[in-house]
Amino acid sequence: MLKTISIIVSGKVQGVFFRQSTREKAREIGVNGRINNQADGNVYIIATGTETQLDALAAWCRNGPPKADVVSVDIRELPLQYFEQFTVERY
Repeated sequence: MLKTISIIVSGKVQGVFFRQSTREKAREIGVNGRINNQADGNVYIIATGTETQLDALAAWCRNGPPKADVVSVDIRELPLQYFEQFTVERY
């Protein structure tokens, strides 16, 4: 069963290839959605997949790529949304 979540990742998560690395991880585990940087320095993700896939993505976000310093990860369930792939959005 598919579900959609939002993930807000805070810490040193911009300028460390967090978006690109997350896209690669999401595609590897079969999650679709989007990711973007926020003006407040956080990264915002909307992702759709199975519970197992989303748990794997959330677990990966708790560490991120090597240069990231993740301070917190806030996860919330959203109404189901469909995406064709996982994309990086610019703001």
